Amino acid sequence: MTRDTIGTITIGAHGLSAHDVVAVARDDAQIELDADALAGVSATRRTIEDLADDPQPHYGISTGFGALATTFIGAEARTQLQQSLIRSHAAGSGAEIEREVVRALMLLRLKTLMSGRTGVRAQTAQAYAALLNAGITPVVREYGSLGCSGDLAPLAHCALAIMGEGQVRDAAGTLRGASDALAEAGISPVVLAEKEGLALINGTDGMLGMLLLALHDLAVLMRTADVAAALSVEALLGTDRVFAADLQALRPQVGQADAAANIRAVLAGSPIVASHKGPEDPSVQDAYSLRCAPQVHGAARDTMAHAASVADRELASAIDNPVVTIDGRVESNGNFHGAPVGYVLDFLAIATADVASMSERRTDRHLDVSRSKGLPAFLAHDAGVDSGLMIAQYTAAGIVSELKRLAVPASVDSIPSSAMQEDHVSMGWAAARKLRRSIDGLTRVLAIEIMTACRSLDLRAPLRPGPATAAVLEEVRRVVAGPGPDRVVADEIERVVQLVRDGRIVAAAETKTGELR
Repeated sequence: MTRDTIGTITIGAHGLSAHDVVAVARDDAQIELDADALAGVSATRRTIEDLADDPQPHYGISTGFGALATTFIGAEARTQLQQSLIRSHAAGSGAEIEREVVRALMLLRLKTLMSGRTGVRAQTAQAYAALLNAGITPVVREYGSLGCSGDLAPLAHCALAIMGEGQVRDAAGTLRGASDALAEAGISPVVLAEKEGLALINGTDGMLGMLLLALHDLAVLMRTADVAAALSVEALLGTDRVFAADLQALRPQVGQADAAANIRAVLAGSPIVASHKGPEDPSVQDAYSLRCAPQVHGAARDTMAHAASVADRELASAIDNPVVTIDGRVESNGNFHGAPVGYVLDFLAIATADVASMSERRTDRHLDVSRSKGLPAFLAHDAGVDSGLMIAQYTAAGIVSELKRLAVPASVDSIPSSAMQEDHVSMGWAAARKLRRSIDGLTRVLAIEIMTACRSLDLRAPLRPGPATAAVLEEVRRVVAGPGPDRVVADEIERVVQLVRDGRIVAAAETKTGELR
């Protein structure tokens, strides 16, 4: 998808789709703000301005924040209050997070600003839109969010940028001061007014953005896992009978049915599978890593479906504290707590680790002469002289071990903050960060299985793979040579990783199967 084909994303009062978020975050889709929604933003702002004139304190408008919520702030100090809030909360540390994550969290915060429930001025929402359209990305550090009261530090660094402070990367990726980058883009820095500082940092936008990007990636990886399993079943002379639709229907799990259907489609018409079909075929009891692939891949899909339903509801949310209700009340609430998002991020890390674990076990079977049904040891050209893909399996095993550690949930690890005012937090940001690493690991483990299975298929000659698996084999052979004497394996792994990441493994299979589920 290119910038010319994705069009413009309009942000109104009723949120965005997951596709919209990915398009802006990854593909630099331009955005525009709905005029009616902007009018609603301005109307709500008048409620805040009326309360700002009230001698009675109102949280976030004429008071301090968190444990300082009872401290009244006079009108003359409120601009300083908002600026101080952002500067003090821009306390992130560590490595820069990825551009796509920053763009996603900025877009999602803008989505909430446009809901008309936060009380910001229209010009503040317009500044966020201008930054995104100019390709200016605030520098956000990895550590700083506890996933409660919003992704505070990450969002504060973004708010700092529209104030013309802090560091950003411009559209070319050059690190610059925010004031210079804004000036070059013709964007005026925003002087924050009452309530605006809070509205810019009280949201689950970072963890939600990473969840949406993860779901997008996992949709490709689950289909890739089915293709990889089919390659292994074929190359290891396994049976396809266990994937029959009537057998799968005996356990009507939705994801399982989809995974089994994909594996059947990829194996359809395989001469290798046909070569050992019949009542005498000993493969009726293939190892679990082959036979139970639909059950594991399907459970991961079902977990993704649950996570997507949570993400969709979060996309429809207007999260801020305090919030301006439709009838004009300004009320404190706890909707910024990231538990719903944090839980499903952790669930997905568990599913990701398990799918990778099964993939690695299939890889190992290709290399072991006692289980590979006639393939050479480690698929080596000259076993003893050559090591073949022995150490590629070590790499997959090392990644799987890491993924198991990353599957330990972050969301149970609350730690109190703000003088015990914020005494239970979600750690959803941490759950999202580790899920991104998990997805990278799964991508690599699947790539190693695919590379290994393709070598096994070559070594089954003169038997030929089926139409879909042959198409995948051909795609892999465009970037990695077939069996032969040892060569540097790392380079080849990286090339196949890119095929997996870009969706080209799935696309190759789909040239013969049609669209996989």
